[in-house]
Amino acid sequence: MTDTLSSTEAPTRWWALDPEAASAQLGTDVGAGLTTAEVTTRRERYGPNTLTAQAAPSVWSVVLAQLRDPMNIMLVAVAAVSAAIGQGSTALIVGFLVVVNVVIGARQEMLARKSVDALATMQEPQSRVRRDGALVQIPAHELVPGDIVELEAGDIVPADGRLLRTATMETQEAALTGESTPIGKDVITLADAEVPLGDRANMAFQNTSVTRGTGTMLVTATGMTTQIGNIATLLSSVEKTKSPLQRELDKLTKVLGVIAWSAVAVIVLIGVLRGQSPSDLLFLATAVAISAIPTGLPTFVQAMLAYGARQLADAKAVVANLNDVETLGATSSINSDKTGTLTLNEMTVTALYTIGQHFTVEGSGYAKTGRILQTAGADVPDLTPLAYGLCLASDATVSDSGGVIGDPTEAALVVLAAKLGIDAEESRRTYPRVAEVPFDSAYKFMATAHWLPWRGDRSLVEVVKGGPDVVLQRCTHALAGPGQTVPLEDMRADIEAEMERLAEQGLRTLAFATRFLTPADEAALVADPMSYVEDLVFVGLVGIVDPLRPTAKVAVDIALKAGIEVRMITGDHAVTASAIGKQLGLGPGAISGPELAALTDEELLERLPNLHVFGRVTPEDKLRLVQLMQKQGLVVAMTGDAVNDAAAIKQADIGVAMGSGSEVTKQAARLVLTDDNFSTLVHAVELGRSIYQKITAYIRFQMSQLIGLVVLFLAASVFDIADGVAMTPMMVLFLNFFVCVFPVIAIMLDPVGPGIMDRAPRDPDVGITNGPAVRRWIINGAILCIASAIPLVLGPDTPAADHPTASMTMAFVVMGLGSVLSGLVLRREPESGLAAPVLTAVKVLSVPVILVVLATELGFLQRWLTTQPLTGSQWLACLGLALLLPVVAEVDKVLMRRRATRPVLAPPEAVSPARARA
Repeated sequence: MTDTLSSTEAPTRWWALDPEAASAQLGTDVGAGLTTAEVTTRRERYGPNTLTAQAAPSVWSVVLAQLRDPMNIMLVAVAAVSAAIGQGSTALIVGFLVVVNVVIGARQEMLARKSVDALATMQEPQSRVRRDGALVQIPAHELVPGDIVELEAGDIVPADGRLLRTATMETQEAALTGESTPIGKDVITLADAEVPLGDRANMAFQNTSVTRGTGTMLVTATGMTTQIGNIATLLSSVEKTKSPLQRELDKLTKVLGVIAWSAVAVIVLIGVLRGQSPSDLLFLATAVAISAIPTGLPTFVQAMLAYGARQLADAKAVVANLNDVETLGATSSINSDKTGTLTLNEMTVTALYTIGQHFTVEGSGYAKTGRILQTAGADVPDLTPLAYGLCLASDATVSDSGGVIGDPTEAALVVLAAKLGIDAEESRRTYPRVAEVPFDSAYKFMATAHWLPWRGDRSLVEVVKGGPDVVLQRCTHALAGPGQTVPLEDMRADIEAEMERLAEQGLRTLAFATRFLTPADEAALVADPMSYVEDLVFVGLVGIVDPLRPTAKVAVDIALKAGIEVRMITGDHAVTASAIGKQLGLGPGAISGPELAALTDEELLERLPNLHVFGRVTPEDKLRLVQLMQKQGLVVAMTGDAVNDAAAIKQADIGVAMGSGSEVTKQAARLVLTDDNFSTLVHAVELGRSIYQKITAYIRFQMSQLIGLVVLFLAASVFDIADGVAMTPMMVLFLNFFVCVFPVIAIMLDPVGPGIMDRAPRDPDVGITNGPAVRRWIINGAILCIASAIPLVLGPDTPAADHPTASMTMAFVVMGLGSVLSGLVLRREPESGLAAPVLTAVKVLSVPVILVVLATELGFLQRWLTTQPLTGSQWLACLGLALLLPVVAEVDKVLMRRRATRPVLAPPEAVSPARARA
């Protein structure tokens, strides 16, 4: 929290200083402002009122970083060796794969780290400042601490400052605090204590907007020492973490590197012991390296993630980085903003109370449709007194299309008037104001006087709206029926019970009252309207809420069923937030920002399972929560739309910004919801899970083929089968780059079965390379190796043949057909790969079958790959051998499904709350 003049000075609690003390501490003459000389001195000390942008990485540094990736280093080495031994086509293809990998990775990296730049390039406001005794207009970046700034409705606050004067002033601080309604401002000195940012009513903050009234501000902080500068500092200190998929692929790459170079070393050693020539050894080593390195792994994974990104975009969720598609599927905890994400960000009256009766108001948002419901059998009341207050003691306008001009709370009152059949704008024209007491946060009410028709007469009536406590203090009577008033004490208990009931529902409550005057009062009323706001008649209460999105409750239910903990983190008060949390069905426990700050990390972690609503929190609180959850091993999604959310969003595993939110937040995020809808996030998690399933299916397929090739080459070398060369490098490249791309396409297009959101999130500690998965890779690879080795050992070529092309061709065909058929069955697990729908996969996989046939029949492919035509019986033998792996894999999956149906008893303490709920 930064309310300082300089990063080297102790924080000053400006809200706890009265205006005179604050201006004295800054050495400012409030009437004349700073002199030019003082401004120059202070600018040299504090610098300009700008935010420091974070330098973006250069293109070359990003490219070099991509080239240093272990997978690309291995591919570069293979390309270099291929070129050195005259395998030009091999070198070109491998080099092309390196370029593709580097370009895709560099492009994604250059899109990152723009958050502070977005803060720095926000549109700069002009400021009216008192300098040398005169009021001048200057760009905001020229402000210094101690400047006197004049503010009015429509202004963007140019710096942080202590308010010296206010007149009905309100500011919209949602960008900083998350508070959904404008904040009333005054100059009253607050206690010298740690006051939450949203409660500092005598302060104004940079980049918030003045929505009503005027004020004079003493600048106390500029540039990076402002609240928004503090957020910029947080952003600069936060580095985006690697996605779970990136971490797993990094581990897998290291394992593959060990396998590849160990296989090469073994084969080269054997070749040296046998006295093979250096050129033959390099040729063999290149073939082994290509077989052991999944040359298409980065490209194919990027292609699948891009496919997932397109699916997300169609669902109105845009990812900033392809790896974030997979991260979504691992999400185990969602920290959601309230305003605009779970709610509509449209204030709505949902309840009203008048003449002792409670009414429910239908409809949400600013649509002027909805019924007023009451208890069956009750008399239909005359709501005219309340209607007068709704439309006449407010200034907002609402169009028939829902467009709002003015205060959102007043807009909700205008909509309620419309539901009562009252046209607010026509009423205001018909009954102009005789006198007015404008709203001010100091006294928390608004009063207007009009000549109105009342019970058949034309009467001078004052209508008042404001906070229930202050309005009741000025009332002596209450409306008990048409034209009937009773002493307030007769109804006070009922009124206070209704206020408590509305508060428990998280509703913001406003009270309405009237006073009937005589014509003789008009002159005195006009002269001093405030003196007549007393001896009022209480009319009624309205309860206002920012309503839930229609899909929010269902989306939260789906997330909880999927084992994902959902927490609501908002700038609103904890009581209001807690009521919304109950409507959503969130877990127990609510806490406010100051309470949260008082907890140690250990205490917070202990209480976290029973805390699901966080109110009045600061940007630091949000960031701390995300970091602590990540330390617990959770994969955290954080949603928000305001600048105050940006640091936590950047820290989160999957930061989610709203499309209507600030550019800062969108640049910090990994995912942007273009429809601002929480349910879209839950759907994105579902798509992320499906993409992860597809990626694991691809890795399962790829590793089975890779292990089969590596073991085949090792066996050929160790046992001197086919002169130690199982296949040529071009055969391996053809299989990896042309044949195996189609099983990947079949995996991408395979629909995800139902029930994907009926199970808990995957454990991020159990990666793709877990024990059971690796055992299956080895078994599958061994079967593929044995099937391909049989033609090399028992094929048609004689041991004396110089070039055993028929046997090698059969091995190539078995490996090719075996890979295609394994792609068909391994695309699902533990479900059968032969179960419907299967037609799309068969269509796609028919293409590589044709390519394998053409590789043995077309002359230019025969010369390139060193293949030859096969006879019918040889083709049947190859097909039979290629079927070995699919048959074994399907039998294994039958056993897996049987084991999964057996009851497994786990100790209760081994199950997390999220997974227990799932």
